[in-house]
Amino acid sequence: MSQHHRRHHGAALACTIAALIAWFAATPADAHGFSSVVYATVTSPERGHVRAELGLEYDLLVVSAADAQQDDPLFRDGTAAFDDGDASAQASALQNHAATVLAYVAPRFTITSGGQGCTPVQDGDITVAERDTVPYATLVLDYACPVASGAHEVTSTLFPDADGYVRGTRTIVTYELDLQHGSAALDAGQPSFSTEQSTAQRFWEFFKLGAEHLLGGLDHILFLLAVIAGSRRLREIVLAATTFTLAHSVTFILAATGLVHVSASFVEPTIALSIAVVAGWHLWQIRRHGIHAGELEVTGGPFSLDRAGWVRLGVVFCFGLVHGLGFAGALGIDEPWSWTLLWSLLVFNIGLEVVQLGIIAIVFPLLSVLRHRSARAGLWATGTIAAVVAVMGLIWFVQRVTGT
Repeated sequence: MSQHHRRHHGAALACTIAALIAWFAATPADAHGFSSVVYATVTSPERGHVRAELGLEYDLLVVSAADAQQDDPLFRDGTAAFDDGDASAQASALQNHAATVLAYVAPRFTITSGGQGCTPVQDGDITVAERDTVPYATLVLDYACPVASGAHEVTSTLFPDADGYVRGTRTIVTYELDLQHGSAALDAGQPSFSTEQSTAQRFWEFFKLGAEHLLGGLDHILFLLAVIAGSRRLREIVLAATTFTLAHSVTFILAATGLVHVSASFVEPTIALSIAVVAGWHLWQIRRHGIHAGELEVTGGPFSLDRAGWVRLGVVFCFGLVHGLGFAGALGIDEPWSWTLLWSLLVFNIGLEVVQLGIIAIVFPLLSVLRHRSARAGLWATGTIAAVVAVMGLIWFVQRVTGT
């Protein structure tokens, strides 16, 4: 194959990947799509009595409940309070239309005991407080169960895709029922869990949630593509992926178990910045070394990495710590450490890593073959990918800092 054709193929591959990135990246600054998370804490204070404390995104609850129950006054009062940013006014708007709110929530968050439905009543007033800069309403429901014993099943179909407001709503349930405690992740594909479910079934839910989160989180995928594009040898991508995994695993577990808390107003812009920095690093190497940017200056040190390789690993590790906080924030669990919770988090993390390794296994060999056939074509491909990723990272960074 001629040098011209190799360069042409490299440019074609780069443009194809860049076009796909740009198409997927034409999403809001959140980069996870218009999704929502419901937080539910379910306990059983006594036999035949179940208590559920629900955390629901305020503006989504207002429009969903008002639309489902055709309550125009709730929509007007709720949106006015949202625009004012007054938490007490927001709580009052919901409380003044508590019957509408309960009529929307009750059939979409259900609890059964021994196969029979439990009847919910509201306990106390609805309150509103920010959760990572987003107003969340807290609604407490007391469920009277006709069967005092038997397994409990919790089902959540809140804010479904069919309503047209969000897609991919997840409900993170922290429970202490039937002498068991732990967490469960519910979504449209798996809307229910039972205390009779096996440990393997609960872990499978978290594995699937981890895999789906990485696939749906374009910012994390772009960061990974930036790491792949800048890796010159197999050992570099292996070390970079391992470093990223170790870093985000540490902060992910610390944040999810409540030991570390960092505001999303810092985490999300920093994740966007990390994408731009790692991609920009490769572009800087291309500018400095030109066609030789893909060459490794072996120094004989550990892992046979040169100075640039070690600096890059340090950058990946630091940003990996921030990505771990992002993973924990998306999962929405913040509870005291327990073995059950730890295993759930580890399984969630394994789901993330399987997808990450799958992306590496597909993209890196393609780029390696291209580099082997033509160093210049490989440089065109990785440079184009890095440029597109860097631009998207900077756009997201500005959007997340300014809130646009």
